[in-house]
Amino acid sequence: MDAFLNGFAVVAQPDTLLYCLIGVLIGMLIGVLPGLGPAATMAILLPIVVSIGDPISGVVMMAGVYYGAQYGGTITSVLLRLPGEASSVVTVFDGFALAKQGKAGTALGIAAIGSFVGATVSIILLSLSAPLVAGWAVDFGPPEYAALALLGVLLVSTIGSGHPIKALIAASIGLLLATVGRDQFSGAERYTFGSLELSQGIDFVVVAMGLFGVSEILHNLEERHGKPHVPATVADIWPSRADLKVAAPAIGRGTGIGFFLGVLPGGGAVMSSLAAYATEKRISKTPEEFGRGSIKGVAAPETANNAAATSSFIPLLTLGIPANASMAMLFAALLVLGITPSPALVDENPDLFWGVVNSMYVGNVILLLLSIPLVGIFVRILRVRPAILAPITALITILGAYTLNNSTFDVFLMIAFGVIGYLMKKGGFEPGPMVLAFVLGAILENNVRRSLIIYDGDPTGFVKDPISGTILAAFVLVAAWPVAKTLLDRRRAPATTTPDRDHAGV
Repeated sequence: MDAFLNGFAVVAQPDTLLYCLIGVLIGMLIGVLPGLGPAATMAILLPIVVSIGDPISGVVMMAGVYYGAQYGGTITSVLLRLPGEASSVVTVFDGFALAKQGKAGTALGIAAIGSFVGATVSIILLSLSAPLVAGWAVDFGPPEYAALALLGVLLVSTIGSGHPIKALIAASIGLLLATVGRDQFSGAERYTFGSLELSQGIDFVVVAMGLFGVSEILHNLEERHGKPHVPATVADIWPSRADLKVAAPAIGRGTGIGFFLGVLPGGGAVMSSLAAYATEKRISKTPEEFGRGSIKGVAAPETANNAAATSSFIPLLTLGIPANASMAMLFAALLVLGITPSPALVDENPDLFWGVVNSMYVGNVILLLLSIPLVGIFVRILRVRPAILAPITALITILGAYTLNNSTFDVFLMIAFGVIGYLMKKGGFEPGPMVLAFVLGAILENNVRRSLIIYDGDPTGFVKDPISGTILAAFVLVAAWPVAKTLLDRRRAPATTTPDRDHAGV
């Protein structure tokens, strides 16, 4: 309790409050601008975080960018039918329909309230559960971390958005890239092709800024080139009591779904919003209203994505496992600042841990207070042409890559990954699994090799250990589930088509 209260004292520092405000504002702005997204923005901001000096302020700002972007994406989803953030895609269905009915203000108000409630409840659950998870995970050794990393890679590939096979291919490439450089155990150089720069390995920041920053700029320019958008008018932002009564159950269910799915690697805000929307439509007595302007169709996904954005901090801060691409950026920021996310973080850096957690309470209040009044300003920003914004963003990205090591090699490498990321998007490959697998690759390899040293080269030790054995059992279940589901669907298909054929024959 003392550490928890001291966390508020840390957040109350003027510098920390200022960076929290800056992070939330940047997050909202990025959420409004379609295409860039929080992961790309956090990648671009990594060099700035290093220059801040205070680790707590830097990480608080990055966290603010993440959960601030969740609501920012709602504005364009409702007003333009153009999701500014991937987790806001579902909001388009009913949010834009409400806007066409002249209820854009109601949709934005419900989204703001749902976002605040979902995030706040999730923060409370995070405060209660994170220390317990960290205390349990203190007993983790190399076998447990190896099994966790392996499960994380698989979950990213199977639960994440996009085609599972393409996600697995992208994750495999990420694991391969993680092996580039000098072997930590033997000192041998791997896949360096005689390059001195590659002997130190590929910098995660360069990969992230290329795959997310540069590729998103190129993709965003192509998608929005020559497409003028006129935002809908906004009035009567505060929803009525009747609207709040309808939205309340959806907000409650969205909070629970978002918190649970946010903890899972690969789940995050996108999957949570999809699951919450599907749940509301399935249990509704009038499912035909969804897609035509349902209040629940806005409240549920917006609550879920903000709850998930908060709960995704649990595996990062307690286990050192990033749950999604944005958490991978925060993971990189902590590493660059000399802090290793692990179960010991709660005890070794309580000011950082509780400062980041408690900053979310303050940040979400700031988000609620600013989201509605700033809608008018964001609508004006939407009128700025991408051809003007793209060069500015590209310049910041290039400068950020160069200042990491004062190396032009990093700049060219970042551009190369940017082109690869752009081509991946064109081919239907999401860069998220590749980046996450790149992060988890080093954790996986190092802990597997340490474990084999402990077990004298006997791989059955992973299964004999109770914790790692349980995690590997979960890995097998997750891997087998898609195959089992496909077989079940094939068996059900003939059963449903047979009566029709018999009827046709009669």
